[in-house]
Amino acid sequence: MSTVYYTATTLDGFLADPDDSLAWLLRQELDESGPQNYGAFIERIGALVMGSTTYEWVLAHLAETGEAWYYAQPTWVLTSRELAAPDGADVRFAKGDVTGVYDDLRAAAGERDVWVVGGGDLAGQFADAGLLDDVIVSIAPVVLGAGRPLLPRRLDLSLVETARNGAFVTARYRVAGPLAEDRTG
Repeated sequence: MSTVYYTATTLDGFLADPDDSLAWLLRQELDESGPQNYGAFIERIGALVMGSTTYEWVLAHLAETGEAWYYAQPTWVLTSRELAAPDGADVRFAKGDVTGVYDDLRAAAGERDVWVVGGGDLAGQFADAGLLDDVIVSIAPVVLGAGRPLLPRRLDLSLVETARNGAFVTARYRVAGPLAEDRTG
């Protein structure tokens, strides 16, 4: 059982452009059954957590495409605002620190993993609390120059696996904790 930040990024480390667009991501070539693919990943997930910006992007994307809510798993959205849940979706809203929802996430996930969907600051909050185990990232051949950062924290990671999937270089890292230079005591 792990808490995993599974995401895609540009070569220069951005999740989205300054306008929160993912157009750069959605046009990339990807092998749906290739290394570190979404289908195999989502089968291991028992619960999800995302920030409100990510949640609102997902809702807007679904409205644009006419698709239904993607996730069968219970999903927590950390927000300080009142937001609506899609019909039939198990979406739960929470405020405050990530440690306040962590036990509920773990309980809902059971023997499966928890997916920190995004954004980067939310994943950073889990890392700050010592609750983030793995980072799985697909790196796209795109440079944006600005936008939403991948993981705005100072962390030491240990490389576990790399592969190529279509246009992406994929990597899985184990979170070791704060940079050695930043550790106290």
